[in-house]
Amino acid sequence: MKMRLKAGVRAAAMGAAVLAAGAFAGVADVAEARDAPDSFADLTDKLAPAVVNISTARNVGQQQPFADGSPFEQFNEFFGRRQLASLGSGFIVDPSGIVVTNNHVIDGADEISIGLDDGRSYEAVVLGRDPDSDLAVLKVNDPAAPDDLPHVRWGDSETARVGDWVIAIGNPFGLGGTVTAGIISARNRDINAGNYDSFIQTDASINRGNSGGPLFDLDGRVIGVNTAIISPTGGSIGIGFAVPSAWARQTVDQIVQFGETRRGWLGVRVDEVTDDLAESLGLAKTGGALVTGVTTESPADKGGLEVGDVVLKFDGAEVKDWRSLPRMVAQAQVGGTVRVEVLREKKKRTLRVTLEQRETSPIASLNRNAQPEPVVPTDGAAILGMTLEPLNAENRRRYGISADVQGVVVTRVDPASNAAGNIAPGDVILEVQWKEVGDPNSAEKQISKVLNDSDAPILLFIKRGDTETFKTVRP
Repeated sequence: MKMRLKAGVRAAAMGAAVLAAGAFAGVADVAEARDAPDSFADLTDKLAPAVVNISTARNVGQQQPFADGSPFEQFNEFFGRRQLASLGSGFIVDPSGIVVTNNHVIDGADEISIGLDDGRSYEAVVLGRDPDSDLAVLKVNDPAAPDDLPHVRWGDSETARVGDWVIAIGNPFGLGGTVTAGIISARNRDINAGNYDSFIQTDASINRGNSGGPLFDLDGRVIGVNTAIISPTGGSIGIGFAVPSAWARQTVDQIVQFGETRRGWLGVRVDEVTDDLAESLGLAKTGGALVTGVTTESPADKGGLEVGDVVLKFDGAEVKDWRSLPRMVAQAQVGGTVRVEVLREKKKRTLRVTLEQRETSPIASLNRNAQPEPVVPTDGAAILGMTLEPLNAENRRRYGISADVQGVVVTRVDPASNAAGNIAPGDVILEVQWKEVGDPNSAEKQISKVLNDSDAPILLFIKRGDTETFKTVRP
């Protein structure tokens, strides 16, 4: 049950934290602040019946420790039935027995059962899973189960505020129904758990066994699904994370309807717009998503997006940072045509892109839209603290650069120069300020031209290993 996520984040056990709506005392301009409740007892009585404990079992396969003919042969059957069990949390969102939990709670399970607060227990089956958001949807599949099971309703995580009260009900350490309370500590947290990170952070106690449990607001609505914690010991230190209901509800609805998620697919690789990049690109501030790769025959490719574009708006909404774009695309309608506003060579353009489904889209290689024509290598050059050399056979062998890559290789970087830290030996400069370069002299001339026109950082499109990205070098 202690699944480790990236960046030292441990998968949280089942549980839910309810953050009540509150306000910072003493701030005069905050109106209609809600007082902290004297007790969470009434709310707990209402919600606990719909929060379930999840038990799973996995067949470990047939084992025969005793040889055929041995006097102990009869015990082989016993060892062949040995199972491993795990415990987690979940909650019922429909009276017919639709249960939401974490994918890692039921991953690899051969048998799943849910236990209600009143002691009843029923078998369940998996309707669908989404490893990207670590969510899974179960369905009670037991003839003994009634068709009017207790259930809870989704809330609106988009209106939840930092400082609001929340409560969690779950199954920490397999103890059964346990209630904890706290506040929303932060929103839109990226913990490097996946492509769509935008977690609610809470200080309500969440421990192993709380995974998959609900995070409630004071109206008794689910605003998050508890998923992970940061902890050096595996126990709660007050830093827990929940998948927001705005994302979880859409995922659950798609799984119930289609048996899978149906997310939009654009087909770009994006990176952060740093301060230096923003200055080089002519942006007044950082923001947006810098396109560093376009997948061949993808919606982006067909819609005209190019490497070097900065996506500023998607379907009319501002792209606040590069990590928000994948979430915006995923939540968009598959097959729908959206307007994508980009900044290209300091000019804004609006493109129309028809999205495809991510899961069923063909996997194609990322590439530049056009490769420069091969050039005859010339002598090296030095500028901005970088020593530039042609991509001859010796340099390709030395730095492991394939024959299809065209550009200029950096062989040395002055540690006292502004290039140090951004550029490294072995980097291949493909473009200087959107202009392709094929030899050191052309690269030097293009850099000099840009320096004469502006004192802004020089924008370089480089290839480093298998990755293409943008870097800047200040004069």
